[in-house]
Amino acid sequence: MDREYKSSLRCLKIGDKVAELPIIQGGMGVGVSRSSLAGAVAAEGGVGVISTAQIGYDEAGFEKDQAGCNLKAIRKHIWKAREIAKGKGLVGVNIMVVLKHYKEHVKEAVECGADVIISGAGLPMNLPELVPEFCRTKIAPIVSSKRAANLILKMWAHRYNRTADLIVVEGPEAGGHLGFSRDQLAHRDEMDFDQEIRDIIACKKEYEEKFGREIPVVVAGGIFDRKDIDHAMALGADGVQIASRFVATKECDADERYKQAYVNARKEDVQIIQSPVGMPGRALCNPFMKLVENGRIPVKKCYNCLEKCNPGQVPYCITKALIDAVEGDVENGLMFCGANVGRIDKITSVHELMRELAEG
Repeated sequence: MDREYKSSLRCLKIGDKVAELPIIQGGMGVGVSRSSLAGAVAAEGGVGVISTAQIGYDEAGFEKDQAGCNLKAIRKHIWKAREIAKGKGLVGVNIMVVLKHYKEHVKEAVECGADVIISGAGLPMNLPELVPEFCRTKIAPIVSSKRAANLILKMWAHRYNRTADLIVVEGPEAGGHLGFSRDQLAHRDEMDFDQEIRDIIACKKEYEEKFGREIPVVVAGGIFDRKDIDHAMALGADGVQIASRFVATKECDADERYKQAYVNARKEDVQIIQSPVGMPGRALCNPFMKLVENGRIPVKKCYNCLEKCNPGQVPYCITKALIDAVEGDVENGLMFCGANVGRIDKITSVHELMRELAEG
């Protein structure tokens, strides 16, 4: 690889695809992780991930045609990321199950040659039927429990005679939309999630034997430094997924004020919220979140983002809140974040961050 630093970390193999560094940059929408960030991570030998959630928010015509603009942007950003990566690393996409146009996003990503589709915010039960096994795109569910992992693997094997190419295990320290109840998150110190990771790794071995292939497991949620990476590897994981730390990079696609909000954040600024997606999440406390706590913010326009969203009932429009934030209105927008955001103290480059994580 054309970089001056060395790493003792082993590569991440996803079927016939290889990332020199076992580091996946987590997908962050709306607009936080697009081609600039994903391409830069791939260029360093990792797996750069583009989030498709309202990815076309800044395309001309988005206000009238969200679906069309999002598909156009998926194509544009996958191609751009590949140009930036220059043949190194892997470029993947994160597509949430709860999206109204989930199937269309998956098919577009496949047609554009995404290396891997990572799918969570729900159980991606029908993902195999949308991604032909003969195509180059790999499929990876996000799970937070052995129960969810076994349910998906069992269903995929029975219905499609297929298994996962990769499994992302997302723990309770992650941001975004979490696979835990609010009560579990309130008592996360009492959880033995290390054992859950071991159980998922043990669970997937049955399917490795059945299908005669390796199913790498990647750990996500609260991964901050090399110590965390080494700990995940010691549990038997094949790699890690990191999101929040990549926000505070020059290449991140978000506005500079968004990045600075991460740098300025303290541990006590992080709160658990109930997202309109229907799942709890972790976000930075700001005037917008305080306004939400005091009552519902009426939705003036529907942006057709979620499959099961009633604009007349949701506490606020998640699309508008996320767009406001990514464009720099950090006081009046929604900013998801991981539990360790308070440890971020500067904006760096993807190159420097990857070197820090690789070298330890």
